[in-house]
Amino acid sequence: MAPLAALVVSGLFLYFAWRLVRNYVVNSPFDKIPGPPRGSIISGSMYQLFNHNSWPFVDDLVQTYGPLSRIHGFFGMRMLHIYDPKAMYSIYVKNQDNYCRGEKMDSMVRLFIGPGLLGTDGATHKKQRKMLNPVFSGAHMRNLTPLFYDVAGRLRTALESQVKHGSKDLDMLGWMGRTALELVGRGGLGYSFDPLVAESKDKLTESIKSFVPAANDVLWALELIPYLPYLGPAWFRRFLLQLVPIQSIQRMKTIVDVMAQRMEEIYYAKKATESGDKDLLNTLGEGTDVMSVLLRENLKASDEDRLPDAEVLAQMGTFIMAGVDTTSNALSRVLHLLCMNQGAQAKLRIELWEAQEHYGKEIPYDELCALPYLDAICRETLRPYAPVNINGREAKVDTVIPLSETLRCTNGTVINEVPVPKGTNIFLNLRGCNTNKALWGEDAWEWKPERWLEPLPKAVEDARIPGIYANLTTFISGGNSCIGFKFSQLEMKIVLSTLVSSFQFSLSPDKPIFWNFAGIAYPVTDHASSKPEMILNVNLASR
Repeated sequence: MAPLAALVVSGLFLYFAWRLVRNYVVNSPFDKIPGPPRGSIISGSMYQLFNHNSWPFVDDLVQTYGPLSRIHGFFGMRMLHIYDPKAMYSIYVKNQDNYCRGEKMDSMVRLFIGPGLLGTDGATHKKQRKMLNPVFSGAHMRNLTPLFYDVAGRLRTALESQVKHGSKDLDMLGWMGRTALELVGRGGLGYSFDPLVAESKDKLTESIKSFVPAANDVLWALELIPYLPYLGPAWFRRFLLQLVPIQSIQRMKTIVDVMAQRMEEIYYAKKATESGDKDLLNTLGEGTDVMSVLLRENLKASDEDRLPDAEVLAQMGTFIMAGVDTTSNALSRVLHLLCMNQGAQAKLRIELWEAQEHYGKEIPYDELCALPYLDAICRETLRPYAPVNINGREAKVDTVIPLSETLRCTNGTVINEVPVPKGTNIFLNLRGCNTNKALWGEDAWEWKPERWLEPLPKAVEDARIPGIYANLTTFISGGNSCIGFKFSQLEMKIVLSTLVSSFQFSLSPDKPIFWNFAGIAYPVTDHASSKPEMILNVNLASR
């Protein structure tokens, strides 16, 4: 087996060397498209694009090169960076079958969390989506409202116990992560991960909190993942993995192992509640959580529509990874912004107090969703501060991307569309589109909730921005749009209404807050750190 592994490694070395030479010798149709110089012969601009403080580089792409630019990937590969709304609409909606997330990314996701929605493409993805769409309907979210309030109420009680004797610095990112996990656990899986009564040292909770930073630290391995099967059977690859002397790889391995083991325990215990399908259907009949509904619908489905265990199990990891860090980090961003904008915090608190005086502490679903300033704050935070800033696509066929405006190329020619060869990697800048001054105006980069209390600019309405929420690309659109965005919105509004009506939040003088650029942006006390945390000063709110 060792000589075979050595042969494979040698073959991979020659392959990557050939790619390096080819990409630097052969001309590309993207050579005439403006873009920044490559940062490295081997890694191109990838380190500049994916490090803890990539914000200046990404913002320079937007401000200097505009809605379409060329960037360099590994081994000199030319890629596209796009935030043009017409181009994004073509990629996400109109011609979505011409694109995929890419086999490298899908392979990484399947390796980490299994063949769920985030790790499949084509017919398999559509089949899963068809099964899951009804589970995330608005009507189902309404049924989850009491459960969400119960979890938020326990969070309020836990924080009250912390600050009952006066203000205190607390890691609110930690509390938001624990709350989001419990909401996804109970609302998504019918399982309680965290009672929210004391500091949690649960291995699964810690693994989920660490997943995104750890994954971001091993993105460099993306190029290698599709070739791993050539190293031999799974047991041998596992043996080789244990020998890799790279701390970031071993950290990711431990996190994935903990998550996989617990997800299997939860899933098979839930499925084996009763031995027969009829009994299981009866058992699941009262369950309002997403997994109970999914299992129930899967048992009822025809043989051709039914999902195998591996795919249903993978949805559990998908719910957690797609729903915990994104929403908890978005909630943390709102709290951070409210600390820096005390007037907005006070205005929101007054709106919530007035609603609670009329409806009680648990504002009903329809009335909560209709609160104008709460809604404005959620929308405005998800506009310039979307948890996911960059979304990737790969062209499956030779295709053409249309542009909203003509582009002057480096050779002086003017184009209004771009021919894209099969295999091209494309980075779609969600934040770039959400803060496009040509659409949103000169104050597009400012956080202004009030913009949502008046009509949006006509340019925004006319742009056909590919988004399923508030003319924003935050949850994208098309067949790969965020299926759980209603779950996320309900979670944000219930948690914020509970917290802001009960507590006063302000910045801690001793703990600065920096937001690390990653697959999901997360706060730290130093850009060099990979430890997610956000310390805020918390006190009881007084009328």
